[in-house]
Amino acid sequence: MYSFAAVIALGFFGILIYMIRMGTYETSINLVVGALVGSFTLVVGYFFGSSKGSADKNDILKKKE
Repeated sequence: MYSFAAVIALGFFGILIYMIRMGTYETSINLVVGALVGSFTLVVGYFFGSSKGSADKNDILKKKE
């Protein structure tokens, strides 16, 4: 799971840097960047959002049992 999140984050920044350097703003690259932005948002939301809090709560409850 962590490696998949790292791939998404690196892919997001890699494509973004590629777009800036090459100056290409074609539709296909915009679609890829849009998909990566959505995935990146989900990854950040999981690791730092309410899902992370829920996972921490579940771990605490499991330790009490």
